[in-house]
Amino acid sequence: MSFIDELKIHLKAGTGGNGVVRWLHLKGKEYSGPAGGNGGAGGDVYALGVRNSAILQKYAHKVEMHALDGESGGERQRTGKDGEDLIVELPIGTLIRNLATDVEHELLEEGQKIKILQGGRGGLGNTMFKGPVNQAPEQQTDGKPGAESDFEIELRLIAQYGLIGLPNAGKSTLLNTLTNSKSKVGNYNFTTLEPHLGDLFGVTIADIPGLIEGASDGKGLGHKFLRHIERTEVLLHCIDATSEDILKDYQTIREELKAFNPNLTTKKEIILITKVDALPDDAGHLDATSHPDFQTKIQSLFPSQEVLFISILDDESIAKLKHLLTKSVDN
Repeated sequence: MSFIDELKIHLKAGTGGNGVVRWLHLKGKEYSGPAGGNGGAGGDVYALGVRNSAILQKYAHKVEMHALDGESGGERQRTGKDGEDLIVELPIGTLIRNLATDVEHELLEEGQKIKILQGGRGGLGNTMFKGPVNQAPEQQTDGKPGAESDFEIELRLIAQYGLIGLPNAGKSTLLNTLTNSKSKVGNYNFTTLEPHLGDLFGVTIADIPGLIEGASDGKGLGHKFLRHIERTEVLLHCIDATSEDILKDYQTIREELKAFNPNLTTKKEIILITKVDALPDDAGHLDATSHPDFQTKIQSLFPSQEVLFISILDDESIAKLKHLLTKSVDN
């Protein structure tokens, strides 16, 4: 099942029920005055934030959804029943855009409920038209149509940490190791074609698909996934330790973040040098992941930033990272 993070759908609020012409029937006096009730209001349309990033899947094949219409009025001035509201459950982090009005709403909390379309008013029954001059009104009004529009639904994941980096930087493998997630892993570019989430003792980590130079212009997986970084609190910048130019890899990603949204470069960032177990012996192998020459060289490239050297085969480095992640968000 593919992960869906954007869709378009037509939503419609309910039409109000019609008012009716009715008469009060009393014994000995068949027409004792107007008694037609008003129509019920059409149902509204609400967006409701839920903690389920995959829930958009259930709307994948829906073209239109609508609230129920209000019922017509009844006799003895009975008002028709209001139409049932339509509640569209959407993941926390969803941006909802009304394409007719350009009005946008964001769902940022679980249980947050936003009315996005108003149901139509119910029509008036003939009782409402009675007056000194008009004692037996035949007038009534029909219910008003509910509002409707095309909507663009766009999910931007909310996570404490976002794993970023070039394709094949070890993000998915690291997420699986940290959280027992099931992100697909492979030694080739673009293994991850959709975001994945993992949980580490209540801390949410998002594996953002690999970016390439030109991603902010739509190349590769493009800005489709860059937006998922916008609401991430801390960036975990993964860089392959075996890269021929670690600094260039780092700068490539930073330039794409800046081009897409300059605010992304102001987020807190932790640099993770991954796959250190794959380094040749002269640079520091698995049994020497803290090789001083290699660490000193890399740290000199990032003098003012926090740098961790990670191997999924080294329990000590993973334990250190887990400890950092579970306390860093609170600081």
